[in-house]
Amino acid sequence: MIVTGNRAIGMLPFDDPGRLLRQQLAAMHLQWFAAEDEGRTEDPTEHKIRKAREDGKVAKSQDVTGAIVLLFSVLGLGLLAGHILEVAREMVHFFISQATAIDVTSDARAFLAFYRFFVRLTLPIGAIAFVAAFMGGYLQVGPLFSLKPITPDFNRIAPNFPKFFKKAFASAEAGFNLAKSLGKIIIIALVAFFNIRAQVGRMVNLVHRPFLQSLTLVAGVAFSILVQVAVILLVLSLFDYMFQRKQHIESIKMTKEEVKEERKTFEGDPLIKSRLRQRMQEILSRNMVQNVPKADVVVTNPTHFAVALEYNRLSMPAPTVIAKGQDAIAQRIREVAQQNNVPVMENKPLARALYSEVEIGDVIPEKFFEAVVAVLKEVYRIGGRTVKAG
Repeated sequence: MIVTGNRAIGMLPFDDPGRLLRQQLAAMHLQWFAAEDEGRTEDPTEHKIRKAREDGKVAKSQDVTGAIVLLFSVLGLGLLAGHILEVAREMVHFFISQATAIDVTSDARAFLAFYRFFVRLTLPIGAIAFVAAFMGGYLQVGPLFSLKPITPDFNRIAPNFPKFFKKAFASAEAGFNLAKSLGKIIIIALVAFFNIRAQVGRMVNLVHRPFLQSLTLVAGVAFSILVQVAVILLVLSLFDYMFQRKQHIESIKMTKEEVKEERKTFEGDPLIKSRLRQRMQEILSRNMVQNVPKADVVVTNPTHFAVALEYNRLSMPAPTVIAKGQDAIAQRIREVAQQNNVPVMENKPLARALYSEVEIGDVIPEKFFEAVVAVLKEVYRIGGRTVKAG
């Protein structure tokens, strides 16, 4: 018998040394080796999606952001090419002219000049890339700020190695990422090949051309390649975003038990709700009898159901149920109606339908208009009044 803490693991035969290791691993933190996704077959609820968003878990494709950054950076580079070339020319001229006047090992002017030119060259493109990266994230997830993704979680210091290796090497995501990476390489290679082949005749003669003409041609070909690649990657990144969205929904799916628990939390226990509904019905049943004297007519079954209807053309769009009951309550409604000279009309189908389909305080549905108008016409005829069918 081997005891760990206050718990006995059991008798271990000496010919099975792996059994102890298996039992010890089973006692470790469940998040190490637990199959967290087993049984998660239900689509996430709105609350689960909102909670995941608050935790920073959202559907986001890095390819979309990367493609937007690349496209806008390249376009910015094309628009600012003249400025960048002028700053580069000024920088070269400055350092050549000061080559003999500045000691780069001790004179701070060289470092200050370098950083000044460096900022002038990189800041515009860097600002464009930053704005593009922000826009790429905003377009995918909207306004969201959460520190939870970078908050340390000491319960997960020990990694779930089986799940990690499965996700990295033997999952649909791993296969998709591999195909995506190979596809990018092939696309970039093809775009570069066709663009260079179209200009190869001019490029072989660059050695006979002035420097600026050669630079302009090479820069133009490179710019064309970058723009085409950026546009193609942006289009393809939309498929990656749809895939990431699908993966995100899969990752936050819930078990049937979780859905039930959440329903109980936010909608209340069904048993308690049923009891409350029954209690409310009892209260309404006691109070509704007081409304019977205001009714224009009581439609009966004649013994099992009774429904009191009131109709005021000035304040009601249609006749309204102000009281209804079954058996003993129906008998009580009929008695009160008779005591207050409210007409009681027998119409079995209508009484049963109104009782089962219309709640107290609701106007009758349009499908009952014709039948109810016929009853009211008869009541008003007896009482010397008229009712309009519309």
